Amino acid sequence: MKKRLKSITVWTAVLFASYVVIMLVYGTIVDYQPEDKISLKVTPEASPLQDSTFSFLIWNIGYCGLGAEADFFYHGGGFLMAGSQMVRPPEVLADKYLNGVKSFLQNASADFMLLQEVDYHSKRSYYQDQHGEIASLFPDYHQTKALNLNVSHNPIPVLQPWNAYGHCESGLSTFSRFGPHAADRLQLPGEYSWPTKIYMLDRCLALHRYPLANQKELVVINVHNSAYDKGGTLKAQQMTFLRDLVLSEYEKGNYVIAGGDWNQCPPNFPFDSFMPNRTQGYSQINIAHDFLPPDWQWIYDPTVPTNRKNKTKYEEGTTFITIIDFYLLSPNLQALKVQAYDQAFAWSDHQPVRLELRLK
Repeated sequence: MKKRLKSITVWTAVLFASYVVIMLVYGTIVDYQPEDKISLKVTPEASPLQDSTFSFLIWNIGYCGLGAEADFFYHGGGFLMAGSQMVRPPEVLADKYLNGVKSFLQNASADFMLLQEVDYHSKRSYYQDQHGEIASLFPDYHQTKALNLNVSHNPIPVLQPWNAYGHCESGLSTFSRFGPHAADRLQLPGEYSWPTKIYMLDRCLALHRYPLANQKELVVINVHNSAYDKGGTLKAQQMTFLRDLVLSEYEKGNYVIAGGDWNQCPPNFPFDSFMPNRTQGYSQINIAHDFLPPDWQWIYDPTVPTNRKNKTKYEEGTTFITIIDFYLLSPNLQALKVQAYDQAFAWSDHQPVRLELRLK
């Protein structure tokens, strides 16, 4: 009996080790490695924008899987076992979150909508085509997709292969009332070490160029910087890339706006503003106050949190909240009004922020 038990244990260990090796080899072979610059489909011969005032909306919709009732196993350290935390929410919640996102966007209907963590075809969201669902609400809008997560099979939690995260296709979706005459996916520098990099996002920017009547361009950048970045090493590389990019565009006389989920706080914003002395072990770095010349503008609503930590389900007054979703404007743009929407994180672990601006 002991010999048989030992044999079963050995073979179980061998099979598990083989599974891990196969997953690593397969993941390495099919690892998504995008080019530094990928052109996105745009409208040929886009007409110059005649208006001078525009509305914007940014929102990380959390792949419609991280609403108030959801927690996230990876945030809780569930590399081996998910425990009681969700690898993905029940399908009824995924549908609820998607419908909530669609309802809000349809009512908001900004000129430009910059969305992050939009699933195109992922197991975690029951293979919803979230981009297509949103696009169907705005048939007259122009749209682009910039893929930043393309994983054939994510095997974590490793000890629960029947409950694996699985296939993921997700990215940055941009919708606009106007047609850009050029748009590109720009790969951001820096990556995690192997094998982590196989399963993490390939961070990028989605840059859109809209022609103006004065022969200049309105440059709109959809942003989503790295998370799970201890010490901010990757974010520092990405931000240097972004700084060089926006300064170069502004020097050409263009109008530049970047917005989205920065995974860091704006300059000089205390990360625990909403929960002073109750950080629960969380921390969030700030963009340096002198990161850009002083006439560049960081625009956010300081009265409403845009992000909640999702180690547990959302509980008002207990779950840690902060601001990591905001805008960057070049000196030739004027912010007229900014408003973040307090939804009690009903549909996502982020909340949308609307901005109205004017070309100077």
